[in-house]
Amino acid sequence: MSTDYYAVLGVSHDATEEEIKKAYRKLAMKFHPDVATEPDAAERFKQIGEAYEVLSDQSKRSMYDRGGDPFGAGGMPGFGNMGGMGGTFDFSTIVDAMFGGGAGGGRGPRSRVSRGQDRLERLTLALVDAAFGTDIDLQVDSLVLCGHCSGSGSADGSKPVQCRACHGRGEVVSVQRSFIGDIRTTSPCPQCRGFGTIIEHPCPDCYGEGRVRARRSLNVRVPAGVSTGNRIRLESQGDVGTGGGPAGDLYVELTVAEHEFFSRRNDDLETTLEVPMTSAALGAALHVTTLDAEREGCDQDDAAVEVEVAPGTQTGTRLVVKGKGVPKLRGRGRGDLVVSLVVMTPTRLDDQQRELLNSLATARGEDGLIKPVAAKGFFGKLKDAFS
Repeated sequence: MSTDYYAVLGVSHDATEEEIKKAYRKLAMKFHPDVATEPDAAERFKQIGEAYEVLSDQSKRSMYDRGGDPFGAGGMPGFGNMGGMGGTFDFSTIVDAMFGGGAGGGRGPRSRVSRGQDRLERLTLALVDAAFGTDIDLQVDSLVLCGHCSGSGSADGSKPVQCRACHGRGEVVSVQRSFIGDIRTTSPCPQCRGFGTIIEHPCPDCYGEGRVRARRSLNVRVPAGVSTGNRIRLESQGDVGTGGGPAGDLYVELTVAEHEFFSRRNDDLETTLEVPMTSAALGAALHVTTLDAEREGCDQDDAAVEVEVAPGTQTGTRLVVKGKGVPKLRGRGRGDLVVSLVVMTPTRLDDQQRELLNSLATARGEDGLIKPVAAKGFFGKLKDAFS
């Protein structure tokens, strides 16, 4: 062969297929007659296409490397070796090389079977269910396998027939004349939409899709310790694909509803209790109901805990009960229960209670005017802390 195809593409004789395709893509875009300004662009473009046609085909490349004619005795390359308008240029070759397709077109019919789409459902949980886990029946509207045709899309006793327009290839070829030769383009067959076959008698239930929409119930197992924003993945529980293809996945996004008494901070639970003034002054033992009490079949020992209120407790005091929070989602153990105390001042007093409080105030020297407390600076507070 007089033409050095490796030199035309600017690659070495041991270049890989990817290197050849990359070089061809770069040169074809540079010397395409629609964009190139060089006077010999059309001829260079033909040589580049001829070189790529040989080097991208293993059998032609092997024959060329042995010194043979890759196009045979009477053959001609895809760009035409007759010059002028005599050649035929397969436009799908350059499109495939530029955008990652296979060389030379010929993709064939596409399958009617495809994977279904994933679905997203949202579920609101009570705090107790999010904390300790639960099983919930979720109603889902999705695409399921057609029971009438079992996914084939055809009515009873019928099968898809070969498309008469493309003869089962799934694509059609059109040829357009140009100054560099006949440009041949390949596109999906409009008659069969690229499938190569036509369903002449579609299923009356799914109309050839192989799937129908239905409402079904799914059991969702919620693990202990989930929180708002967590998602549970149910494999193959999404929409069934066309032609009875495999189903996608179902994702259940969780939202935890607010609780009347408890709030959650990470794995800790927080609650607020009102303490009578006398209990705060004298000290007391308080029984605090836990979130466990809302669990079905909860043991009475877990339903409440006892916390000690020290004498002289002030509003804002926080008591921590270890291990009575939310179970950890990915790990062992539980968070804590944090109880914030609010000291309640009585607003209604009878005569006896008023007299008792007056006596207490007199005994403590608190029956006079209340004087403002001087603000202390940082070092004053630090001194009080150490003293």
